[in-house]
Amino acid sequence: MRRQFLTSTTALVLLLGAGRAYAGMDEAKAFLDAEIKDMSTLDRAAQEAEMQWFIDAAKPFAGMDIKVVSETITTHSYESTTLAKAFADITGIKVTHDLIGEGDVVEKLQTQMQSGENIYDAYVNDSDLIGTHWRYQQARSLTDWMANEGKDVTNPNLDLADFIGTKFTTAPDGDLYQLPDQQFANLYWFRYDWFNDEKNKADFKAKYGYDLGVPVNWSAYEDIAEFFTGREIDGKKVYGHMDYGKKDPSLGWRFTDAWLSMAGNGDKGLPNGLPVDEWGIKVDEKSRPVGSCVARGGDTNGPASVYAIQKYLDWMKAYAPAAAQGMTFSESGPVPAQGEIAQQMFMYTAFTANMVEDGLPVVNEDGTPKWRFAPSPHGVYWKDGMKLGYQDVGSWTLLKSTPDDRAKAAWLYAQFVTSKTVDVKKAHVGLTLIRESTIQHKSFTDRAPKLGGLIEFYRSPARVQWSPTGTNVPDYPKLAQLWWQAIGDASSGAKTPQEAMDSLCAEQEEVLERLERAGVQGDIGPKLAEEKTLEEWNADAVAKGNLAPQLKIEPEKDKPQTINYDELVKSWSN
Repeated sequence: MRRQFLTSTTALVLLLGAGRAYAGMDEAKAFLDAEIKDMSTLDRAAQEAEMQWFIDAAKPFAGMDIKVVSETITTHSYESTTLAKAFADITGIKVTHDLIGEGDVVEKLQTQMQSGENIYDAYVNDSDLIGTHWRYQQARSLTDWMANEGKDVTNPNLDLADFIGTKFTTAPDGDLYQLPDQQFANLYWFRYDWFNDEKNKADFKAKYGYDLGVPVNWSAYEDIAEFFTGREIDGKKVYGHMDYGKKDPSLGWRFTDAWLSMAGNGDKGLPNGLPVDEWGIKVDEKSRPVGSCVARGGDTNGPASVYAIQKYLDWMKAYAPAAAQGMTFSESGPVPAQGEIAQQMFMYTAFTANMVEDGLPVVNEDGTPKWRFAPSPHGVYWKDGMKLGYQDVGSWTLLKSTPDDRAKAAWLYAQFVTSKTVDVKKAHVGLTLIRESTIQHKSFTDRAPKLGGLIEFYRSPARVQWSPTGTNVPDYPKLAQLWWQAIGDASSGAKTPQEAMDSLCAEQEEVLERLERAGVQGDIGPKLAEEKTLEEWNADAVAKGNLAPQLKIEPEKDKPQTINYDELVKSWSN
């Protein structure tokens, strides 16, 4: 989704002159010749057939001006310029595709939901809002839409089963509410060349008694961070860890984007823990949020959560550059590419294109990277069957306040930019993969050696353990903004990790209580539970075959474990 390009720039692409009406197959063929060629999972005949369907379906809307919006990342910039123009040329539907900051997208969405005024005809917003959209019932169920009002403008070749992210955009009622447009994961990043250096390997084995490799758990990550910090490589002192700590909204993403799940917060369950998710929010059997604090059976301030915050603080202080403490997400992002960082627990793969540019200290002369992506290590509270990291899934959303004809035209555009005709090319531009057929395309097999393990990860069985925020979160915009302030207090030292998470869970429950009192989410809105002790809630969870909230583990350190990266990748392909 995010995060790399958080400018407030608005790219307004107003296409086609007012009097022009030359849309049709000639324009489609010109687009296919110039832009797509064989960069598609469809052959040329199938590409033309899909374009003909768009031409025919769009006829009732030719000449219409529509407005859509997304955040500013490379994928959406490509849509806003190249694909929006092509769509307009081919269909006659004029498109303004605005690019704004992610927070601004959510703000516009909230305003339209609250006012009923049609600001945009479609939004690309995070699937993190799935619980919000389902409970407020302001977004159209795409399942209903495709079967009824939108049936005549739903591509028969859409192939929903080919999208890898639809389980994240499906609500507990079984309906699809959002269509994935771009997707990327948060993975472990490390210097493959340094990890395979014979002296580094020998020195690490001599000091720690096991092999240097991809850390499976946080104990090994910590040892590796200690080993590399202060070590001299190529004439430079290097660091074993990188992060950021400034009290800023981006600090909230760093934690709601599944840091706690990596530590072992919440329950087992994919794509999200149930009944307690990775935010520590618990729901009942009717999917009603019942609490966030351990006193109500939640886990936001439980031992696993506090452990996660403590490790974040300890590692930043001991193993990251001193400047990291004062950095935001966007400021810290480029640092590993500068060549002085050995590993990073938490890197969005949306940065991939920027990490493989020729001439960088982390890229070989032949264009292959000196680094690799791998699955993230897990903390001491983590158990098999839990999610292990975050995937961002920016997804097309149609609000009920948008008139049907405008929603239909916008739905055609949404399907065009995610269609099999264009998806492979779009994925090569932005590296935000949404279709299984694209992931398996030969062009990505050919390009994989220059993408540092990105394609291997997306082709691996490990992928299912990475997921966005789930449906336990009843109002993402209201709750997400609480996190950066609470974590910021811990990062600055104003509060201990326990105090910060106690404060956060209490503030989350205040929001849940207001929603319950207002009744705006009906019988799927919050219904707060009675308060009990941590021990009572843990016993209740265990009796029901669940985990959260877990009791404190002493000591909070397990036996360090690593795995050879090449062996790991080989096991995936086998």
